[in-house]
Amino acid sequence: MRLYNTLSRKVEDFTPMGDEVLMYVCGVTPYSESHLGHAMCYIVFDTLRRYLEFRGMKVKHVQNYTDIDDKLIARAEREGLPMNEIAERYIKEFERDIAELNIEPAHVYPRATEEVPSIISMIEGLIDKGMAYKSLAAEEGGFGDVYYRVDKKSDYGKLSGRSLESMLSGARIEPLEGKENPMDFTLWKAAKPGEPAWDSPWGPGRPGWHIECSAMSLRHLGPQIDIHGGGLDLVFPHHENEIAQTEAFTDAQPFSRFWVHNGFLQMGDEKMSKSLGNILNMREAIDKYTPDGVRLFVLGSTYRSPLTYSEESMAAAKASSERLQKALEPAAEGTGEALDLTPQRERFIAVMDEDLNTAQAVALLFECAREINRARDAGRPVAAAQATMRELAGVLGLRLEAAADDAMAAAPFIELLIELRKELRAEKQYALADRVRTGLTELGIVLEDGAGVTKWKQA
Repeated sequence: MRLYNTLSRKVEDFTPMGDEVLMYVCGVTPYSESHLGHAMCYIVFDTLRRYLEFRGMKVKHVQNYTDIDDKLIARAEREGLPMNEIAERYIKEFERDIAELNIEPAHVYPRATEEVPSIISMIEGLIDKGMAYKSLAAEEGGFGDVYYRVDKKSDYGKLSGRSLESMLSGARIEPLEGKENPMDFTLWKAAKPGEPAWDSPWGPGRPGWHIECSAMSLRHLGPQIDIHGGGLDLVFPHHENEIAQTEAFTDAQPFSRFWVHNGFLQMGDEKMSKSLGNILNMREAIDKYTPDGVRLFVLGSTYRSPLTYSEESMAAAKASSERLQKALEPAAEGTGEALDLTPQRERFIAVMDEDLNTAQAVALLFECAREINRARDAGRPVAAAQATMRELAGVLGLRLEAAADDAMAAAPFIELLIELRKELRAEKQYALADRVRTGLTELGIVLEDGAGVTKWKQA
């Protein structure tokens, strides 16, 4: 199996360091509803996890919640509620929505607010190594911030491909009081009046964003991991800073062997984001286009490519999921040579092995569906082929099940009536056979006779 590594900027052979794949994926900041861009990210990494497991690897998957953040604090102030109540509300909504999207839950969901002791310990270690420093106010005995010294890490910028000099020359950054270098980033923020705060050696405050993920990954996965994932927008500064502080603290390189990033979801020419206000939230997308439709919209393109939202493309994805479902509808036993989809299965593995090419994998699912439909129309057995197609769809997280309803629950009885009608026609009791057909029609079940096989569907 091969994956594109943002760190090396090339596709590389992937094998885990040990007995299991250690994978950390940056999670949401639960200050409002999660949107379709979040769905894109977590569908991609869910599919990666599913495929690794399909290929026989054991995966330990950790995904955090950033439940302390400026935007979360502002939302809590605006609503007059405790910050943890706001976070809990949107975490529950997120978990409900990803369950509907058939996204496997991570094995561990650490929350920043529950990891403060380990974060403080990591900051202390960086200060002891000379990689971080207390601001002027903190040095003089007052309360202040703590910053990371970027110029002490000789390879700072290796993930994003930037040099410190180019960052400084291209940035519009005013040096802040207490900073040695305008590019130094915050590890600990001194508390402002009325903000949530935790005690620390530098006074009441809260962690900086970047240090949270480093501490949580270190605690739950260890000093080195196999895969670190997230959206392309996290490459700089978030993931760059994670590398700098984690490798400086542990003295182990690389922090992550593979850095995997999904492309942007765009609304027209702009990235879909909460800050721009151009979002379709997950709940709306699921309700309008179905979970399988949303997954097909995402997986119909390669994960590193930008994906542009439109109502037309989403509607097309929903219709595509329904076409795939039809290939898996109950079929008569059939006669003759059974359909074998082994060649398609082998090609599916080949394209997924090559940097998780879900676009080609989805195309192969449609090829499977076409072959099943042709074989079924010809009266051939397709049960084994349907099982293969369902297996491959499952690797992509597609359920391909029609919505639960009375007709589907009654499928065995419908099949029994179809068999009774067949026997009645064989005995030339056409009036009774027609009564069976008419009765099913009145119940919304349409029969389609052809090539010795009768199929049924809902009207």
